[in-house]
Amino acid sequence: MRTYSIKETFQSLFRNHLMSIASITTVAASLLILGIIMSLIININSFSEGIRHQFDSISVYVQEGLTQEEIMALGQKIESIEGVHSIVYETQEQALENMRIDFDEYAYLLDGLEYNPFPNSYIVNLQSINYADPVVQQMTTLSGIEEIKFYKDLVNQIIDLTSYIRNIGLVLTLFLAGIATFIINNTIKLTINARRTEISIMKYVGATSWYIRWPFILEGTVLGLVGSLMATGLVYLIYNYTFNLFTSQFYVVFAAYILNVQTIVGEILTLNILIGAGIGALGSMMSIRRYLNV
Repeated sequence: MRTYSIKETFQSLFRNHLMSIASITTVAASLLILGIIMSLIININSFSEGIRHQFDSISVYVQEGLTQEEIMALGQKIESIEGVHSIVYETQEQALENMRIDFDEYAYLLDGLEYNPFPNSYIVNLQSINYADPVVQQMTTLSGIEEIKFYKDLVNQIIDLTSYIRNIGLVLTLFLAGIATFIINNTIKLTINARRTEISIMKYVGATSWYIRWPFILEGTVLGLVGSLMATGLVYLIYNYTFNLFTSQFYVVFAAYILNVQTIVGEILTLNILIGAGIGALGSMMSIRRYLNV
């Protein structure tokens, strides 16, 4: 039965090659859009999580030209503010080195910097996120502070954006998956119609229902799998180009926030295979149920 099913599956694919190509292309287009949206969501989630770790901390950039004594005095004033749990002083050199660690294998991109762009700073850890606004307000009254970085509003905006993109992606994916299922359904329908006489003979001589069904289910599954692999390959090419663009020296500041190609494609490949095979099998079973009385 296994040999028969596989043989019939591939013979049918080549026999109805135009509809097979249409099915594969539709599945690939659906999963390509899904892959692009998923890569955005995965990166946004990763960035959001990275920022979330700073949710209970505030970055305070020290003005240039302050003496070491003035910097230390500023730190003591910050630490005395109610709601501050602790502070960590980070020099320019330490900030650059930490960035090199974050960049990992892409740390060489920082070698092109003509000067150290990072200021001396204090990392202010809060007792609770509820203290964030009053602590920031009090720090703005202190002299010697160049800038205060606090990401609470940014994180909330990113979470909202992620939800918005996810919802749009879900609607588009369901719509395109429906089209792909419909086309695979019709592809299998053509195969069934072309083999009605053969199927009737097989039933007459005692072939079981599943013996007849399996080649059609496998055909739809193969169409979905091929489409999913095509989509994953296109996602790889598009993401790899985008990744190289944003991790070039011109966009070096973004490099730490973009996940590498292997991470993205690995997650999307698994998702695409599951959805592609599912769409293919679903389209086949719908055809069999409607057009094949077995």
